[in-house]
Amino acid sequence: MMVYEVKIWLKGLFAKMSFSDSYAEGFAILIMVVGLLLFSILVDRFSRKVLISSFSQFAKRSKMKWDNMLVKHRVFSAIAHIIPLLVILHFLPLIFEGYESVIKYIELFNELIILFAGLVVIFRILDAVKGLLQKIEILKDKPLQSYFQLFKILIGLLFGIFILSVLVNKSVMYFFGAFGAISAVLLLIFKDTILGFIASIQLAVNDMVRVGDWVQMDKYGADGDVFEINLTTVKVKNWDKTVTTVPTYSFISDSFKNWRGMQETGARRIARSILINQNSIKFCDEEMIERFKKIYLLKDYVIEKQKEIADFNAQINIDTTQVSNGRRMTNIGTFRAYLMNYLKNHPKISQDLTLLVRQMEPTPNGVPIQIYAFCSDIAWANYEGVQSDIFDHILAVISQFDLEVFQNPSGTDFRRLTN
Repeated sequence: MMVYEVKIWLKGLFAKMSFSDSYAEGFAILIMVVGLLLFSILVDRFSRKVLISSFSQFAKRSKMKWDNMLVKHRVFSAIAHIIPLLVILHFLPLIFEGYESVIKYIELFNELIILFAGLVVIFRILDAVKGLLQKIEILKDKPLQSYFQLFKILIGLLFGIFILSVLVNKSVMYFFGAFGAISAVLLLIFKDTILGFIASIQLAVNDMVRVGDWVQMDKYGADGDVFEINLTTVKVKNWDKTVTTVPTYSFISDSFKNWRGMQETGARRIARSILINQNSIKFCDEEMIERFKKIYLLKDYVIEKQKEIADFNAQINIDTTQVSNGRRMTNIGTFRAYLMNYLKNHPKISQDLTLLVRQMEPTPNGVPIQIYAFCSDIAWANYEGVQSDIFDHILAVISQFDLEVFQNPSGTDFRRLTN
């Protein structure tokens, strides 16, 4: 009633200013619409201030976590926007009373705006729920982003149907029937989304990839930590600080390496070889054996090996005046024994996992001696430091065994030959 009285008063005011009835009513409606918009802005700011401040104070005093998440994701800010929309929806038809066609479009527009506002509220509530679930320890490394993205898509489709229903004034069931007829087209449009969702479920159920895993996928140039798994992509932060985006389904269809086992075991593998010049390999003479006995890590090994070889040769009555007869110690075999004892006494090498010093198949570049062990410090920089220290020591000590490391000749070597 008050709106009607204000409208009559404004029309009378403009009529006194010699405006025609149509112009007087038009200006009256325009002023009331502007006034309603200004009033709605004030209502919006007031409702936001009241809702946000009051609930923020409640969240601070409360020990629960869900209210903090609602504040963080601005749920009440979105709810506050609905209140001025309701005010507009209530007063606009009164302002345009008598203009039925205009009222129809106003109501239609307001219903659409309220639907959009409701969709924003629901999306923010879902973000708050996701944030709350991510705080739970057993769910921290699960692809929650994928599931909530799917929920948003489904809810968005549902709201889209409601909006179409409002726009064309058809039943919601009419559109569900129409979607059934074009399901093949929808499957084609949402192919990546469907595949991504299926892949997310398989990744979670089979525990193939978690947030925080170090993965390596050479096809996509990914080598680093997974920091996000969503509906269509997995984001990997590489060691060079770049980000690689890999399709979620690729983790099902293509091969990749997950280093989680290394991280959970707490040990990182060392598998590196050093190439020995084959011409430097020989039997040990008495001078070498006596020299080896002075090496702390070899003393017990050499004494025990000497006794074992002497007993064997005596048992089969071998003529040891020929070096090819019977058993003898070699410098490369003694070197392998030294490396094994060195690794067994190394504080950063795990003694509970595989530990090998093995001779590989000879190559044109020499005989590879491989260190196969596990470093107990998996931090990248520390691991590289341990590995480098081990091979620094090997390269420095190898000359004591009369062995040479194979190295392709360089320009310096050729210049020495010509001098």
